[in-house]
Amino acid sequence: MNMDHSSHSSTSSSSSMTMTMVFTNSHDTPLFSSTWTPSSSGAYAGTCIFLIVLAIINRCLVAFKASMEHYWLAAHLNRRYIAIAGKSSEAGRIDKDPDAKVASLVTAQGVEESVKVVRRVSREPIPWRFSVDLPRAAIFLCITGVSYLLMLAVMTMNVGYFCSVLAGAFLGELVVGRYIQWNEHDH
Repeated sequence: MNMDHSSHSSTSSSSSMTMTMVFTNSHDTPLFSSTWTPSSSGAYAGTCIFLIVLAIINRCLVAFKASMEHYWLAAHLNRRYIAIAGKSSEAGRIDKDPDAKVASLVTAQGVEESVKVVRRVSREPIPWRFSVDLPRAAIFLCITGVSYLLMLAVMTMNVGYFCSVLAGAFLGELVVGRYIQWNEHDH
């Protein structure tokens, strides 16, 4: 008899810990905390609009990061380097490069005319720079945080929240998706 009681209590405690894995269309599903529980249809609609905007912001952050990555790479490839005393002149080195373009170069000796400026083509990773890697990490932190908030909204298994996240992702991609594309042949 004692064995039967313990098996019943363990079954009830394990069943209370399971999560239902079916979608619901309840308008009083909490979002992120128990204090954010819509109490009316208008509050539910406002919560869904918030999720749409949050998903759009997520796509905008991804597009912003892609744009900045392109900018940082272009700045790295176009960076000019200083000639060191005792080394060959910059103009002489650049002049030997067949891929260089004709331009003028300002050196310690003044302006050198008819100098070729080379755009550096690189396959190796960009060197670590505080001015690049700190903003990159901060943008990625924001993207990760917003993505996890959207994931938590979807995990409520509320159909309205799920469809709102999908609608926001669609609208965000529609608006800024062209900025996210990365041309692998360009770098």
